[in-house]
Amino acid sequence: MPIRLAADFPAKAVLESEDIFAIADFRAKHQDIRPLKLLILNLMPNKIDTEIHLLRLISQSPLQIDVNFLKITSHEHKHTSKTHLDEFYLDFSQVKETCYDGLIITGAPVEQLAFEEVDYWPELVEIMEWSQSSVTSVVHICWGAQAGLYHHFGVDKVAFKEKLFGIYKQAIKHQFRLFRGFDDRFWMPQSRYTGIDEEQVRQKKIRVIAKDESGQSTILISEDEHDIFLMGHFEYGTDTLEKEYLRDRERGIATAKPQNYYEDGNIHNSWRAQAHLFYHNWLNDVYQFTPYRLEEIRQLQKERKLRSI
Repeated sequence: MPIRLAADFPAKAVLESEDIFAIADFRAKHQDIRPLKLLILNLMPNKIDTEIHLLRLISQSPLQIDVNFLKITSHEHKHTSKTHLDEFYLDFSQVKETCYDGLIITGAPVEQLAFEEVDYWPELVEIMEWSQSSVTSVVHICWGAQAGLYHHFGVDKVAFKEKLFGIYKQAIKHQFRLFRGFDDRFWMPQSRYTGIDEEQVRQKKIRVIAKDESGQSTILISEDEHDIFLMGHFEYGTDTLEKEYLRDRERGIATAKPQNYYEDGNIHNSWRAQAHLFYHNWLNDVYQFTPYRLEEIRQLQKERKLRSI
């Protein structure tokens, strides 16, 4: 939550220069508070695990949050019961006239396909387009980040020689509000066969705010600060990579053990604190910028786009 300070308090300017929120006394007295409305487009096969992972992180905010889950209708969901989806998930037709404070688009195990070959690609494009005018802020995760970068900016995927799999050290390249309280170096899980074309990124209106030790971009943000792209998986549980590793072995896939993950034969979670902090910062950021009346989001987004031109 923001700090309430008098307008002429000496420390206020310093805090604001560090992107630490401090609100004026007048605004604090007239500030209305309502629950944030958050939508999660869950593209992962095991939807219940992903629900737990994400809700575990966003539940730590002191803000009240109303969460809706969104499903793709142009795809057959084989790993989650129809009963669960019917009871707890919405179709896009049910939300497209609604505005949301925040949207999370998860990853999906389809990265080795061309985007247009994914059976639900047209529906995903429609949702991503809708998000540009009807959502205050969007977080794209892993393949969801690659899909967002491709659709919004024309950035292509690049295939790796082998799967990037494990926990990798990241470096902050540009200080940004999402990194409030972060160490200069931090760890983030990665599990993917593809990256992004770094040269194309440099030519677009995209800021790279974190990279790994090999120089790959791992956290990016659009110039208007509306879209956030996480190439990794802050949301992963402690044992998620081990489950993926054992699943690949059972399927005969020659995946190497996840790097920087085991310590003396035991799983070592080195990303938990930063994961909680990232989503706490994101929700706080959304709270600061989203309008009280959700229908005003569309006007807010028009103004942000104009400022970024």
